Amino acid sequence: MSKPMIEYAWVIDMWFLFVVLYVILAVIFTQAYKIVTKTSKSDGTLTVLLELIAGTSILLLSPLFGFSFPTDWRVYALLVLACVFYGISDRINTTVRSGVEASTFSIIKQLSTVFMIIAGLLFFKEEFVWKKIVGAVLIIFSNVFIFYKKGNHKLDKYVLLGILSNVVYSIALFLDVNISDNFNLAFYVASTLLIPCLFITIIEKVKWENVKKEFKNGNKKAILATSLCWSTMIVCQLRAYQLGEATSVAPLCALTVIGNVIVGYVFLKERDNLWKKIIAAMLILISVFLIKG
Repeated sequence: MSKPMIEYAWVIDMWFLFVVLYVILAVIFTQAYKIVTKTSKSDGTLTVLLELIAGTSILLLSPLFGFSFPTDWRVYALLVLACVFYGISDRINTTVRSGVEASTFSIIKQLSTVFMIIAGLLFFKEEFVWKKIVGAVLIIFSNVFIFYKKGNHKLDKYVLLGILSNVVYSIALFLDVNISDNFNLAFYVASTLLIPCLFITIIEKVKWENVKKEFKNGNKKAILATSLCWSTMIVCQLRAYQLGEATSVAPLCALTVIGNVIVGYVFLKERDNLWKKIIAAMLILISVFLIKG
């Protein structure tokens, strides 16, 4: 087995560097994704286009990591099953992103942490820790705080879809636990994008001609930025967790919430409920410290 080239670059071996890169790429990804949904003709076709570019482009980084692959067929089976749920989540998220602000979507996305905690308690019999429960409650409260409007007790359909997407995404994560350690990291990330891309193409009968039209008629710079940031940020996040401690990495990765509120305000003119978003972002950051502490 060849040693990964990345081991010889000490600067790349710093987990903090990967966290910084992740936060920057994740913010660009969220903002650019919102931009591309504004000109999209089909959510399904757009999802396929973005996953296709993201999955194929990240393979260029595969020589930077060790070429290791599992020999147990069950690992591949779990990966494919997880990708089914990743595909459902990715597809729903495109629709959700088109209906809510980028900064708001970033806050909704944190609900997956809550579902992971609940699943851990129910199915994996993990220890009941009060700090984790308080953290989960804070995340739920921050979302309620953002969407609550006096006299209106109905949830927007995009919010409901966002909640559903996070449930599905959490299922994928549980199926996918530690699988990435068995693969070349870039190949693994490509798989979690290209396999869902294939599933969505088959189920929604997406035609290649429509994928080309989606790119031709869309915001090409935003499409490329979304795709390239998507796969690269996943690599950076996984690498950060491999090199650093979860208690340090997770809270810093949560800075994407605050970053998206600030960048959305400046560039996308997302001025509605600004103070609510800032308070919600701070609560989420506190909750992550509690959960990972």
